Amino acid sequence: MTTISDRLGRMTRQAQAKGRIPAVSAALHRADRPLWTCAVGGTGNDTPLDEETVFRIGSVTKTFTAALVMQCRDDGLLDLDDPVGRHLDLPAHGELTVRRLLSHTAGLQREPHGDVWDSLRAPAVEELLADLARAERVLPTGRRFHYSNLGVALLGELVARRRGGTWAEVLADRVLTPLGLAATATVPGERAATGHLVDAYSDEAHPEPPTDFGAVAPAAQLWSTASDMARWAAFLADPAALDPAGAVLAPATVEEMRWPLTTTDESLWAAGFGLGLILVPQPDRVTHVGHDGAMPGFLAAVYGRRGGAGTAGAMGCAVLGSSGAGVEVLDLAHALLAAAAEHDPAEIEPWRPGPPAPAHLRGMLGRWWGEGFEYVFSWHDGALRARGADDPAGKPPAVFAPLAERPDVFRTISGRESGELLRLTRDEHGVVVRMHWATYRFTRAQETFGGYDFRAGG
Repeated sequence: MTTISDRLGRMTRQAQAKGRIPAVSAALHRADRPLWTCAVGGTGNDTPLDEETVFRIGSVTKTFTAALVMQCRDDGLLDLDDPVGRHLDLPAHGELTVRRLLSHTAGLQREPHGDVWDSLRAPAVEELLADLARAERVLPTGRRFHYSNLGVALLGELVARRRGGTWAEVLADRVLTPLGLAATATVPGERAATGHLVDAYSDEAHPEPPTDFGAVAPAAQLWSTASDMARWAAFLADPAALDPAGAVLAPATVEEMRWPLTTTDESLWAAGFGLGLILVPQPDRVTHVGHDGAMPGFLAAVYGRRGGAGTAGAMGCAVLGSSGAGVEVLDLAHALLAAAAEHDPAEIEPWRPGPPAPAHLRGMLGRWWGEGFEYVFSWHDGALRARGADDPAGKPPAVFAPLAERPDVFRTISGRESGELLRLTRDEHGVVVRMHWATYRFTRAQETFGGYDFRAGG
């Protein structure tokens, strides 16, 4: 019988062979199973290829810089709508906001001034800042998505200045160490694979030169193992499982980072961008959240999985490859996550009876009508909830939290109309006869906006 490990391993070997990638390392993290790893090929040097081999992860680095920025926000050191010039002395573009730079909607040019990909010499911090006056605003701010390594480099320096250390020091102290990502670093160390470009018309795999990205390190400098990156992907999908105390980020902050702020293509909505994170929608209301990475000789894909009936808690996958042209790496992470959820789904938790709804709410549960549509209000898992009567099964309900000082008023904390109030109106006997949700009237019978009751005929 084929096991899930066999299946995932075969998929990894197929991708390595099809993509002609000298080395591929893959890992899958989930809360309910041991870590799965697979390494195929060779490092291209004298070190063995195994789960401890490190690869350049390129722009996956941006997700770490984004986390550091959000930590600063949560600690009151900045606001996402601050102009970056409030925190850095810049000769130009200081009016661009932190939020715009995080979501790649600032319009700033992609790279620092100069042909860095020809020279493979990245500027030092002071040079990068001084040359900002020579960098273009290639699009109006907020017009559309435009990827910018330069923008993320500015955010990395902002974090360093606000924390009083280098970006690398702050990253190690505030993210890598708390999450146990011991193999992740700004330098390759002794267990690194060699990056290659594989010739399109022969089997030659030519080594790429090593590069240090200098002041642009916050956008692309890191090296890591697939195991470390699968753990990081799991954190992005389910932070409470890996960081229950919120030492790195509160779950609500990671949720904010995952909210899509823009699409990457105006016609094909196949991917979105949040605050430093790429969001890739999958069938059945599943989302993969993370980032891809590319540097000379290396490609990486690091994604966590959210939603879906078979998805386990803390589910994350990383695929790292030592070929700059081995694009199979980028699809494999998504395929491994989907295969694991389908062929080795999370266990189904049995339903168990729970306590009754509070006495003052029992009479208002059931079906209500608003705007001509029917809704069902219920009490589950200790909270008041509401769903459209015709909502598909996988659509999350609206969830309400009571306001302590107003017993018949609730705040919508997730789902439809999140943030809006729900107000209950009772008759002289204490029976809830009307509700207002986001100011729209809800009644037990279907009514027009003018108050015509179809059941009563007037």
